[in-house]
Amino acid sequence: MDQITLSHGSGGEETNKLIEELFYKYFNNDILLQKNDSSIIDKINGKIAVTTDSFVINPIFFKGGDIGKLSVCGTINDLAVSGATPLYITVAFIIEEGFLLSDLEKIVKSIGNTAKYAKVKIVAGDTKVVDRGKCDKIYINTTGIGVIKDNDYEPKVIDIKQGDKIIVSGSIGDHGTSIMTQREFFEVDSEIKSDCACLNYLIIDMINASKNIKIMRDPTRGGLANTLKEIVISTNKSMILNEEDIPIKDDVKNFCEMLGLDPLYVANEGKLVCIVSQEESDKVLEAMRKNKLGKDASIIGEVINDINANLYIKTTLGATKILQMAHGELLPRIC
Repeated sequence: MDQITLSHGSGGEETNKLIEELFYKYFNNDILLQKNDSSIIDKINGKIAVTTDSFVINPIFFKGGDIGKLSVCGTINDLAVSGATPLYITVAFIIEEGFLLSDLEKIVKSIGNTAKYAKVKIVAGDTKVVDRGKCDKIYINTTGIGVIKDNDYEPKVIDIKQGDKIIVSGSIGDHGTSIMTQREFFEVDSEIKSDCACLNYLIIDMINASKNIKIMRDPTRGGLANTLKEIVISTNKSMILNEEDIPIKDDVKNFCEMLGLDPLYVANEGKLVCIVSQEESDKVLEAMRKNKLGKDASIIGEVINDINANLYIKTTLGATKILQMAHGELLPRIC
């Protein structure tokens, strides 16, 4: 048998074989191997951070990653930018009948390797199989649990003030653009790679460099512009970006121009944006650039004094315009 059948989701012999021979093989750890209806984990000392996400990306394998790696990185990053140390992940699969077992193994192996790299344990999971045509190959849902201890970083949104610097960890728009170039209806020969990556170790370096990081976010769907606009709305503080300082790869710019897209609104899966006090922004930037995931980090703007709360950008031509929240879905199924 080389394909997923409805029997793999029935709870019988085929389901048990899938769990024993595939999931336990790559997700092997002492908690998961309790084999109970729920996993019992040790007491967590500190505040508990919880996040959940679902992944429906198309294509499921792409340059720079796959839906498995993406699901772990996305969950870990949501915890890490909140100041939490990621500890545990649950993984649930919804799989279409007929899906290749070899492809499922690639995805499961990728999940296991990514979790191991991030020192996170996969402690629970679920598998459902649906009829052909009822989902597109495979969907994954994850829940992440992390801990924030008393002396750990926590977001200080209320402390954002005029002069604070905005830093992005590297080139933007790579993930969303990469996914688009690999879809069937595009015939684009491109080397654009998704930036899919776990950011927890980069964030540790940043926190060790400064206690004056006000907020961190990972600009996924909606991209950098939507993420910063959300912060503007929640803090009622204006910000201005310098277009010439925002790192964007030429291939990404060119492809976005061809489609009439703005890279500022294109998704990222291995980048973060943060707001840091003016006095310690250079220190944080230096720490980021010493990490391979932050080697292209750049200060791209600052918080300004303004009557209205707006997100501005100073263009390379010297004009200043307001960036609004995006409307509709620019790039469907990118995560």
